[in-house]
Amino acid sequence: MSPLTPMLSGADQLLLPIEALGTFAFAISGAMAAIRSRFDIFGILVLAFVTAIGGGTIRDVLIGNLPVSWLTDALAISSIIAGCVFTLLVYRWIRMLDSWLFFFDAVGLGLFTVTGTHIGLEAGMSVGVAIALGTITGCFGGVLRDVLAGSQPLIFQKEFYATAALSGGLIFWGVLEIGDALLIAQATGIVSVLAFRVVAVRYGLGLPRVAMRER
Repeated sequence: MSPLTPMLSGADQLLLPIEALGTFAFAISGAMAAIRSRFDIFGILVLAFVTAIGGGTIRDVLIGNLPVSWLTDALAISSIIAGCVFTLLVYRWIRMLDSWLFFFDAVGLGLFTVTGTHIGLEAGMSVGVAIALGTITGCFGGVLRDVLAGSQPLIFQKEFYATAALSGGLIFWGVLEIGDALLIAQATGIVSVLAFRVVAVRYGLGLPRVAMRER
């Protein structure tokens, strides 16, 4: 059982399957990035693991939820292994690897953003801090994945990434405040993050960059 369980009751138990789905999606994202980088089987497992638990580990350390959740959560480990096995079984039939990598990364980002934001709110943090915590949960597994795979992290590229997570966390909180309906707020937050990512990549939207003038 996850150490989050004592914090949660009733409808809040929805966090557990959502975090499991996010772990599964990010594990697939990490495994696919490893395959694209021509890693061996061990490297694929390591990158899937780091991608899936990186953001959640940082979140748990920041809020003092120790030991971090995945150390005592068999569901998280099972989700990572399932993600690796799934990827190894189907990657040969996935012709557009980059498109699938984007999809699973966006899904994982949405799921983990909502989970992290909710955990921050449950821990009694302010709205801003909770949303920042959700953004860290959603983004940092992908940052570690990209660094280990030798790619520029998506969070630093032109399309909205961290901004999508921040927006999704804010929308999740807003819907929760308006209707006090956890399931609707979670679904809205997740879909919002996914939509922001799709629109940003489709139209090349992003934050402005600072141009350096050459002397």
